[in-house]
Parts: sequence; C-alpha cells; structure tokens
Amino acid sequence: MDNQRLILLLVFSFSLVMLWDGWQKQGLPKPVAPTAAVQGAASPGGSAVPVPTTAPTQTSATAALPTVAAVQDQNGAAVTKATIKTDLFIAEISSQGGDLTRLELVQHHATEDKTKNFVLFDNGGKHFYQAQSGLIGTNLPNHKSIYQFIAGSHELKDGQDILEVRLETAPVNGVKVTKTYTFHRGSYLIDVGHEVVNQAAEPLSTHVYFQTVRDSKPPEGSTGGAMGVSTFTGPAVFTEQDKYQKVSFEDIAKGKAKHALKADNGWIAMVQHYFVSAWLPQGTIEREFFTRKLGDDLYGAGVILPVAAIAPGATGKLMVQLFAGPQEQDKLAKVAPGLDLVVDYGWLTVIAAPLFWVLELLHKLVGNWGWAIIGLTVLLKLIFFPLSAASYKSMAKMKLLTPKMTKLKETFGDDRARLNQEMMELYKREKINPLGGCLPILVQIPVFIALYWVLLGTAEMRYAPWLGWIQDLSAQDPYYILPLLMGATQMVMTKLNPTPPDPIQAKVMLFMPIVFTGMFLFMPSGLVLYWTVNNLLSMAQQWQINRLIEGGKKT
Repeated sequence: MDNQRLILLLVFSFSLVMLWDGWQKQGLPKPVAPTAAVQGAASPGGSAVPVPTTAPTQTSATAALPTVAAVQDQNGAAVTKATIKTDLFIAEISSQGGDLTRLELVQHHATEDKTKNFVLFDNGGKHFYQAQSGLIGTNLPNHKSIYQFIAGSHELKDGQDILEVRLETAPVNGVKVTKTYTFHRGSYLIDVGHEVVNQAAEPLSTHVYFQTVRDSKPPEGSTGGAMGVSTFTGPAVFTEQDKYQKVSFEDIAKGKAKHALKADNGWIAMVQHYFVSAWLPQGTIEREFFTRKLGDDLYGAGVILPVAAIAPGATGKLMVQLFAGPQEQDKLAKVAPGLDLVVDYGWLTVIAAPLFWVLELLHKLVGNWGWAIIGLTVLLKLIFFPLSAASYKSMAKMKLLTPKMTKLKETFGDDRARLNQEMMELYKREKINPLGGCLPILVQIPVFIALYWVLLGTAEMRYAPWLGWIQDLSAQDPYYILPLLMGATQMVMTKLNPTPPDPIQAKVMLFMPIVFTGMFLFMPSGLVLYWTVNNLLSMAQQWQINRLIEGGKKT
C-alpha cells in the first residue's frame, strides 16, 4: 500500500473515530415531550418522597417510595412565588415546598436567543428542571407542602454580599420548619438550610432529602453539532471510593442505574452541556444517594441526610450547598473534590485535560481564547518538529522519485505484484520510508479529536470571541471564511506532496481538500482555526525542506 492510499485510509479511519467517539458520548434516550402533568406547577416531581434505606436487604434508596399527602397550610393559603435578584441569578422560589423552580444565569446568554439570559432551572417553559428538598416522615413538610415567605428583601443590594430568603411552615403536631436560601455575591453556590423546631412532647428523628427533578430533554445546542455528536445530559455521582459515575436517564428508566448508594463523602449532580447543578453535603456526615424515575419523562436525583434526634423544645439544623452554574473548571475544582470531572472528555481525557490546561495558561497571558489556540498550535508544532521534519523529508524525496515511479507504472502496470516489488526495491535503494509521510497525520488525529472535545465541552469556550466575525469559537464560522481558508491551505499542502503515479489516485488526492472543507464547514471555528494555522506552519516547513532537497543541499 503506497503513501497516498494510506492517507485516504487514515482520513476514513479518522471519520470513523469521530463517529464512534460521538456515539460513546451520547448515552441519551430519545427525548420525550413532557406531559401536561409534568408542566403544571401543581405536580413538581409528583408526590413521592424518597425514603432512606432501613433494611439491610435493600440495595437502593428508591427501594421504597411511598405516596404521602401534602401537608397544607392550616389557613388554606394559595401557592405564591417570589423573584430573587442577585448579581448572578434571577431566581424564582415557590411557596409550595419552598422549591427553587426557575433560575436564570444573568452573566450567560441563552443559546438560541442571545438577547436573553440562559435559563438553567425551568418550570416547564422549555424544560422541567427544579431543585427540591423536604423532610421525611409522617406529617412533616416535604416538597408538596405550603410555606409562607418571611418578610425581607429579595434583591441583593449594592455593597451587600449575602442575601437570605426565608420561608416557614405553620406548626403541625408541634413541629415547625424554616427553610432558608442564602445567596452569595460572586458565587454560584446557594446554601439551602432547614431549621426544625420540635415543640412536641416526644423527640423527633427525621431525614432531609435534597433532589433535582428534570426531564430528559437535552438542552439547546447539545446535539446536532459537527457529525451529529451529543454531549451527556443526566445525573452523576461522585464519592472518593467509587469516583465519578455518570447515570443515563435510560438506565434509570430501565431500573439498571448503577452508582454509589451510601458514603460519608461525595455529591450528586445533574449534568448538561456547559452547565451543572450539584448538591454538595459538607463534612463526613453519612449520606445516601438516589436516582429514580418519577413519571413520564421525569427523573429525580438527590441525596438523603440524617438529622440528629431533636429533643422536645430543641431545634435541629441541616444545611447543604447547591451549586448551579457554568462548568468553569478552575472554579469547580475549588468548590468540591472531583466536581471538575463533570467536564467530561471521555477516553481522550489524558490528552484533552493537558491541552485545556495549556490553553488556559496561554489565555491568561494573551487574554483571548483565539490567540491562545494559535499559541497552542505553535507549541504543538514545536514539540513535534523533529517528527514532522523527518516525515516531510521523506515526502520531499518521494516527490523527486515521481518520474521513476511513473516509469515503473508504465513498465509493470499489467503485473501488480511485480510493480509493488520494483517500487519497494526503489524505496530501499533511495532509503525512503513510504509510510514516513503519514506520521504527522497519525499524531494529529488524537490531538485533533481531543481539542474538538475541549472546544465542545468547556464552558469557557462558550461565546468566546476571537476577532472580527468570529464571536464564538465553540460554534461554526457563520460566514464559512475560516473553512474556505483552511481548504485553500489544504490544497497547497496537496500540491507540495508527491503526485501519485496512478492518475485516479492523483485525482482523488486533488479532491480531498474539497472533502476536508466540507467536513470543516460545520465544526467549531476554534478547531478550524487550529487546523488552518497548523497547515500554514506545515506548508512553511514542507516548502523549506522541498527547496533544500530539490536544490541538492544537505538537510
């Protein structure tokens, strides 16, 4: 197999790898439109309340999910909602359950309409996605109970660093519960606390559950990109023992979900493209994780924590942090151990993670992700310079042999075995490795795919501008200028390479830049920028080597 055929094989193999990688990443059931019951505010997450495991034979927190009646306000108060405004959020909290029913991220644009804020939690507008919590036990307030808002400000004022929003239930059987949301300036962490006052005659033992309830619909922009690749949407659990575990909605629906159940550390999250929400219990308190299907295309993922026995007349408290924001890796790693793993590069993490680390370092130096990509390309070219030089020398020598190879083709064209034998003898006499020119392509394929996932999966790249018309390096070039420029450089690269003696192969190789251009039209512009700059550097290196070898100079 000659050099040109191998290049074609590598292009085909690269396409297969991209498709296989996308299939590995997908892990998503087909989205189902939410039913009217799911969309209605009257049934957030259904009425099932999680129950902690009690019997040793049970293997999951979802082993028993009894249906409980909502504990209604004694005065029959209607459900109300409060709008909370901070420097990072516009949140909506419902008096039913004190649930966080809507959450806008004011510093992030929506995917389809950039004039609007990105909505993470949604009460059935485009998705159903909410944060809920409550107590477990007979007649104790849960996410269906009615709370009353305690008077206070619902907006973070200038010069104010903390905003508290408090809700409370009417006493039932001597038990009164206050739920508190604490928002912090400049932080995507929200403290969700429960204060339980026991004025009954008996001690109170209970658990508190914290869960996110979501449909399985992927968010805008997470599917249908280059080559139809989809990013993961669904729950994820992390513990020090079992590490990071993704759980697909499909496995939950089939009862095949596998993840850590109990630990004295760890967190549970709901992951989607660029953003994540995660319940982060503090300390080494024993916790129980659960995932469950709640209804037609509605899933819950959460954690159950015990509350120390509350004596009569005493008060018990429990607080869990909720992270709800972008997957910015430098911040995630500081929030909780392992939280940065929600930025998932799959099997190419070993390459993609260092690539992003270097990109981030370059970004700090130059202040622009586009120039950082160009800097990374130059660094990679320098690292692989010796390998590229050897390969380009081999290709330059192959180009000089083109007349001899054409003559062999004319002489032994009817005897394929003899032709191959003579060509191998020619390579041996000239000390040329016919496969040497393919090494740069082999090296670039894993780097290329890893960089693709860096651009596709990192929130830092979302809406990151370069210059002029390129205002989002994670999206395709809106005017296709970069892909066309890349196609032109690919054509020049083809001209610099040796022409195959077979006319059909020669025509195929001339057609390859068009194929590459078509592939790159819909890829992230940051990836096209990398490939274009890499081509320009390769052209310069190949031209110089060709010039020296054709001039008979020693290199």
